[in-house]
Amino acid sequence: MYMKKADIKTGFLCNNSCLFCVQGPEKKKFGNKSTAELKEIIQKAKKGCDTIVFTGGEPTIRKDLIELVSEAKKAGFKTIQIQSNGRMFVYEQFCKDMIAAGANEFALALHGHTAELHNYLTGAKSFRQLIVGIRTLKKMGQRVIMNTVITKSNYRHLPDIAKVLIGLRVDQMQFAFVHPLGAAKNNFDSVVPRMEMVAPYLKRAIDIGRVLDTRIMTEGVPFCLLSGYEESISETVMPDIRIFDQKSIIEDYKKMRVTKDKTKGLACVKCRYDAVCEGPWKEYPDAFGWDEFKPVNTPK
Repeated sequence: MYMKKADIKTGFLCNNSCLFCVQGPEKKKFGNKSTAELKEIIQKAKKGCDTIVFTGGEPTIRKDLIELVSEAKKAGFKTIQIQSNGRMFVYEQFCKDMIAAGANEFALALHGHTAELHNYLTGAKSFRQLIVGIRTLKKMGQRVIMNTVITKSNYRHLPDIAKVLIGLRVDQMQFAFVHPLGAAKNNFDSVVPRMEMVAPYLKRAIDIGRVLDTRIMTEGVPFCLLSGYEESISETVMPDIRIFDQKSIIEDYKKMRVTKDKTKGLACVKCRYDAVCEGPWKEYPDAFGWDEFKPVNTPK
């Protein structure tokens, strides 16, 4: 039987204040779900899902996270992923406790190749904690996958970020174009770059991964801007995801992306990738128009 991934929003409290956060400061008023609520959600998520992701907000600031991970292990999930800013993994005992409870995949986030850039974007002195955490988890034999949100401040440094992460021996990385919601919407002019300017640096980063045998994926950048790099577009390989949000369950995240969150231009129907490309986040062409997006012709 084909299994989905369950994405559990543990709440919206966080110890970072990222300039590009899709949740944004507005959602912090919702706080975090209770332990009892989340245990009930874990049991609901068992049906049809073999992977569970604890996300937020920031799940690692919860005092009950180890208890929740243990609950997920007892429920029979094969992969238990912690999606985190990585700061708490600076503590070696915390790493050991999470692994012992059943966590076996760690999705962390680096947004700059230097402390100055990463800390600026995250609104916290978090760079050193994250780097130490990555090293500790890799030393313990864990699978570490990384996410970098592409912003106006860091897009020129995507190759440098790739080099840093490859040097840390991470298992995979993804460069995700900023989604202009939440804090990113509030900071749109200073956070959202033009995709046509991002593309050359993104391709260079992917090339570094190819040479050094590390998989680099990208999200939120349409096919027409990534000619020759189509195999790195993560939307084509994303698993089916059920999202347990603050008050509701999103049964089909891909359907929501395609019908609500992203959009296509009139010329997209002429593109050879129209059937598989999801287009950009809808807020992007609302601000910048469609001139950057040129249909890719079908070979004759």
